[in-house]
Amino acid sequence: MDSNRKKALARQKRQWRIRKVVSGTSEKPRMAIFRSHKHIYCQLIDDQIGKTLASASTLEKGAVGEGAFGGNRDAARTVGTRIAERAKECGVTRVAFDRGGYKYHGRVRSLAEAAREGGLKF
Repeated sequence: MDSNRKKALARQKRQWRIRKVVSGTSEKPRMAIFRSHKHIYCQLIDDQIGKTLASASTLEKGAVGEGAFGGNRDAARTVGTRIAERAKECGVTRVAFDRGGYKYHGRVRSLAEAAREGGLKF
């Protein structure tokens, strides 16, 4: 098994382990993060009804500056701010943070801190 496949499998196992414990409700939805090499995505999910309440990503128009790269900490900070704004529009202030098996470091940390500054509690 090559090293990339091994890493992906290890992340998937961490994700499953986290998902067993972290679950979202309508009052406290799960804030799920996915990051690729070029972009970062965030969703607020109500697991009881299986519905996404709000989402934000670097693929959206105006999320990153013209010609800027969507896979860095500045872009993640923008996504964190946007998800906090959209959560407020939905009437959500508390979330369950699901880092998706990634370390709380770099882009994941920047997104989380920006969401906290935007008013989300987790």
